[in-house]
Amino acid sequence: MTIPDRMRAVVLVGHGGLDQLVYHDDWPTPKPKPDEVLVKVGACGLNNTDINTRTAWYSKTVTDGITQAGGKDGFAEAEAAQGSWSNSQITFPRIQGADVAGRIAAVGMDVDPSRLGERVILDPWLHGHGQWHLAENASYFGSECNGGFADYVTIRAANAVPINSPLSDAELATFPTVLTTAEHLVWRADPQPGEWVVIAGASGGVGSTAIQLCLLRGAQVIAISTPQKAETLRELGCSAVMDRNSASLEDDIRDAAGGAVDVALDVVGGALFPPLVGALRQRGRYSTSGAIAGPVVAFDLRLLIYKDLQFTGATITPPGLFAQACRLIETGQLAPQLAASFALKDLVLAQEAFLAKSHIGKIVVTIE
Repeated sequence: MTIPDRMRAVVLVGHGGLDQLVYHDDWPTPKPKPDEVLVKVGACGLNNTDINTRTAWYSKTVTDGITQAGGKDGFAEAEAAQGSWSNSQITFPRIQGADVAGRIAAVGMDVDPSRLGERVILDPWLHGHGQWHLAENASYFGSECNGGFADYVTIRAANAVPINSPLSDAELATFPTVLTTAEHLVWRADPQPGEWVVIAGASGGVGSTAIQLCLLRGAQVIAISTPQKAETLRELGCSAVMDRNSASLEDDIRDAAGGAVDVALDVVGGALFPPLVGALRQRGRYSTSGAIAGPVVAFDLRLLIYKDLQFTGATITPPGLFAQACRLIETGQLAPQLAASFALKDLVLAQEAFLAKSHIGKIVVTIE
């Protein structure tokens, strides 16, 4: 494979609005380090992390959720020093994009050359030495290092997971972040066969993947979304779909389950947090991996104390979890939820569509 010296890339030049994303057709093509591979990108999926990092929403000075206005224009109160998911500063320029599917185009000197041409899907969690769950020992692809909104990208060879699947690159690019996040989210709450699970943000990439993972575990799922998306979510296997804007959401959840639920999975936060927690049974489990509707909530600690509830967060995934979960893709047990695809040069339009939240599943950019 002939590798050009220059490539196309969308480059983030600073925190702020969509104008901070700049398209180039002459960006230097990266070269793999000894333990890395160079991947020709076929497609790369969009995530909340892309928006959160661009706008520095992770900054503790930002208390709003990710609204369309904030996602497009940024947040005036954001602090660049806390701009990444780990509340540390990132450097610019930065190529974002964590969800890559493609083929290995070149290998570093310490990598087996037989991997050339291999079809891969990239594990976005880059674990370091030491305890894997500590933020200082983990970085994220497309955040602390350059990612996949480009023709080529380098990554450690161990993070380029071979994939044998008839799915297109665009379909495969719907998986990496949502699969690691959803599997970790579900793993932390550990739903059992026959248990009732309620999922907020069910129509998004993480939510729709979590639905499938819970069903594979034999659980019964209640989705929280909008009436317009209810039919699709029922087709995915949900027993019921609740309107997220209902004034009696907690009661709606209990009615659908025939009583209190066992598990609540949340990627939304904000106003949905109280009814989710309120619907949990004694010793119920709540697990969260996002707060796009608002990170600051009011909460009565007596619910946690006297109902013996279990609360867990889910961010940094255990090493090996992604490669293990990829077998579910190869065996067809997980279906891709591809909502739309855009050309790389139209990444700004793709992010606008992402922020509109009218889709089910994932939006990706494809590299022609």
